[in-house]
Amino acid sequence: MNVTDQRISHELRVRYNECDAQGIVFNANWLMYSDVVMTEFWRQTIGGYQHLSESLNVETVVAETGSRYRGIARFDDVLTFVARVTRLGRSSMRVEIESQKGDELLYQGFLEYVFVDAHTLTPVPIPDRIREILQVPADS
Repeated sequence: MNVTDQRISHELRVRYNECDAQGIVFNANWLMYSDVVMTEFWRQTIGGYQHLSESLNVETVVAETGSRYRGIARFDDVLTFVARVTRLGRSSMRVEIESQKGDELLYQGFLEYVFVDAHTLTPVPIPDRIREILQVPADS
């Protein structure tokens, strides 16, 4: 399995309070949706985000994000998100996220995470256990 094969899918329904004055999803909420999707990513891959600190003594912090808006979503739309790991570095991981409404691509984004010691919050190498779960080697 290569790094681009590791992906999860998650559906969300747009709530009224997530829309702006024009009646469409407010742009900043796409990052909030991405965070929800990453919570599901960790739940599906390791049983929950809490296992990072409880079992591996690491946390992840966001170092960089990016977004490209391709379409609009409105109240009560059901959105399908797909998150996939596209890169594992020594201490960082990039996850790309896309969202669709039916067959229409609405959003493309990425989150770059750095793994840090759970107590000192200083960067640490990605734990071997995470690499094993994701079934991908480190960048050379």
